[in-house]
Amino acid sequence: MAAPLSDGEKRKQISVRGIAGLGDVAEVRKSFNRHLHFTLVKDRNVATPRDYYFALAHTVRDHLVGRWIRTQQHYYERDPKRIYYLSLEFYMGRTLQNTMVNLGLQNTCDEAIYQLGLDLEELEEIEEDAGLGNGGLGRLAACFLDSMATLGLAAYGYGIRYEFGIFNQKIVDGWQVEEADDWLRYGNPWEKARPEYMLPVHFYGRVDHTPAGVKWVDTQVVLAMPYDTPVPGYKNNTVNTMRLWSAKAPNDFNLQEFNVGDYIEAVLDRNLAENISRVLYPNDNFFEGKELRLKQEYFVVAATLQDIIRRFKSSKFGCRDPVRTCFETFPDKVAIQLNDTHPALSIPELMRILVDVEKVDWDKAWEITKRTCAYTNHTVLPEALERWPVYMFEKLLPRHLEIIYALNQMHLDRVAALYPGDIDRLRRMSVIEEGDCKRINMAHLCVIGSHAVNGVARIHSDIVKNSVFKDFYELEPEKFQNKTNGITPRRWLLLCNPGLADVIAEKIGEDFVTDLSQLRKLLDFVNNETFIRDVAKVKQENKLKFSAYLEEQYKVKINPSSMFDVQVKRIHEYKRQLLNCLHAITLYNRIRSDPSKSFVPRTIMIGGKAAPGYHMAKMIIKLITSIGEVINNDPYVGDKLKVIFLENYRVSLAEKVIPAADLSQQISTAGTEASGTGNMKFMVNGALTIGTMDGANVEMAEEAGEENLFIFGMRVEDVEALDRKGYNAREYYERLPELKQAIDQISSGFFSPRDPSCFKDIVNMLMHHDRFKVFADYEAYIKCQGQVDQLFMDPREWTRKVIKNIACSGKFSSDRTITEYAREIWGVEPSATKIPPPNLPRD
Repeated sequence: MAAPLSDGEKRKQISVRGIAGLGDVAEVRKSFNRHLHFTLVKDRNVATPRDYYFALAHTVRDHLVGRWIRTQQHYYERDPKRIYYLSLEFYMGRTLQNTMVNLGLQNTCDEAIYQLGLDLEELEEIEEDAGLGNGGLGRLAACFLDSMATLGLAAYGYGIRYEFGIFNQKIVDGWQVEEADDWLRYGNPWEKARPEYMLPVHFYGRVDHTPAGVKWVDTQVVLAMPYDTPVPGYKNNTVNTMRLWSAKAPNDFNLQEFNVGDYIEAVLDRNLAENISRVLYPNDNFFEGKELRLKQEYFVVAATLQDIIRRFKSSKFGCRDPVRTCFETFPDKVAIQLNDTHPALSIPELMRILVDVEKVDWDKAWEITKRTCAYTNHTVLPEALERWPVYMFEKLLPRHLEIIYALNQMHLDRVAALYPGDIDRLRRMSVIEEGDCKRINMAHLCVIGSHAVNGVARIHSDIVKNSVFKDFYELEPEKFQNKTNGITPRRWLLLCNPGLADVIAEKIGEDFVTDLSQLRKLLDFVNNETFIRDVAKVKQENKLKFSAYLEEQYKVKINPSSMFDVQVKRIHEYKRQLLNCLHAITLYNRIRSDPSKSFVPRTIMIGGKAAPGYHMAKMIIKLITSIGEVINNDPYVGDKLKVIFLENYRVSLAEKVIPAADLSQQISTAGTEASGTGNMKFMVNGALTIGTMDGANVEMAEEAGEENLFIFGMRVEDVEALDRKGYNAREYYERLPELKQAIDQISSGFFSPRDPSCFKDIVNMLMHHDRFKVFADYEAYIKCQGQVDQLFMDPREWTRKVIKNIACSGKFSSDRTITEYAREIWGVEPSATKIPPPNLPRD
């Protein structure tokens, strides 16, 4: 006899996670046992928790396969325009729970696993994150895949199957230490290798200009092996494909006639070719011009374009003529979206294929290329822009260099005709930068080779038009667009915060999951006492759960009734984790100077990885951990204030901390954060934002009302004015006693007694060459944090503001973003039609 259900369990049955049919539960149990036996070759006596995870993963994957095959068949028959999203990063996180959510299987699996005497949440924790990204850009690609499938677009994500993703971060003595992320060690149940679609990719060699056309000869070949991962839409039976390429050496690699002697050496050298897909470059917003990275960029582009053209040629209606060499219709059947400049080589590669291989006329090829490609810009920081040395291209991609020179000549001829005598404009707009080391400006290549260029938030797109690509905007204003980023509400609300999703569904139904704008209906309940109580209760439950996790994982005890003040993102000077540190020190000094005074208790949590070669970012981590060491062990402070560094921040940790946060810190210098997407995740999960008018914060304030966010500090105009005047940090240091005290403490070794000069580089940077003007916003920030404290002391008012924020977060769904890309860039219409499921006959 089953135990009677508790209220919580009863509510779970009527939740957005779908009702478990009894037949389904029996089916899942049967399938689970079958996989344990036949796939994993284990019985219950020797099976480990990891075996159980794999058995469940294979069980859930079985539910994808029929839909996956049928979706691809459906596309073949309908021959829609296909969307190719090219990215060097896909930060996917875990797949199991997301697949259950999108197939509506969560409750069924929960019940089946429970009946087998196991705990679903425990099994979910065993899965490795697919950490094939650094941060925002890679996670955006993952959200976009989810939305494209949910909107029924015939879309494909193309990237690299890195053997090692973003490093695992360990904190040792307060310092970051990197560890290799061997995420494939136990195998990946979600991918399917497709050796039958393996393709050759060429490097090096030389160019022959013959009467019959141009030939790229004497190249070295690396094979690209595709691995396909299913991407399910939300309850619409669509399953799209993410195809990631892995590098394989051909069997004759280094065994050519000149190397007959050393067979063993030659076989060992296969590693050189296969290193291309070995590891993700761990830089966020920073360009490192390494040859291996350029190889990665060409590798993904060359393999993907061959695949795109193969699919175009074999599609039913792709081409009218018998040999299918007519590329006229190519832009009507293919859209290529470049996620930043990393896949920019798509432009010269498509030209090379059209002109050299398919013998299309140059001007026609250029028209086709431009109509096919579109470019998304992700950053305005100069150090992040890709500028490849010409000598690298000469060696690695000689034909592409010729094509780039020719395209640039065409482009400059046009500019010269429009602006006669304006030599400086030609220099500014050239794809080739002259100088000691001639370089190729990949952003300029993307702009001239695309029919659409977009920024990722309104303020960022304006900066793109008015400064970064000002000359190009004057030339072709119609090219430039804005597409404000979004996040998928499936992972970032339903999956990570089921309690909140349920409370919302009780009030407005379930349709918000695929139409987030419906959250506006919650404005009717902003004064509803029951709803206010329910929202606050869910937040408190999430905080208790996260507190327990922190205690279990990191042995830190925190006060769950304190304000959870969270800043999680990559560590970078422009994101100003240092401003957060100065606030923590200021609070500490205020507590110390009057310990009996009542303070609003806070737990300040900061998390994020620093690029291994970024010295200042690593120093910032050491500073955060050192401040925590002092504050957390000071008996005068007690549980009024804690500073915690969240180790190894990643997608699966974000899913735990974001639903528990009260305050979200989005405090970059105005004009530096292109959009941000963490800001949106916190908003939809019921945290309030303290932030500058930067990136998407501007639009969040516009949607919710500026009075419902804590906005402070310089606007873009103020930053520009301060640049003209000259930023003098010392002026603030002398004028603001609390700032001076904090800096003097850092400087004197108060936070590093065993190494008093530990933080001299940080202090020196802040005082003498701080590009991001931390001190200029300090006073406004501290004052604004005071307003945060005031409001937090009135829980009802705080929660009302939370509800207003949630209600106004609908714009920030990636479904809205992708709908705009589809209509305004790709020229396709999202489709609401549900493909019939595998158990029903097709139309």
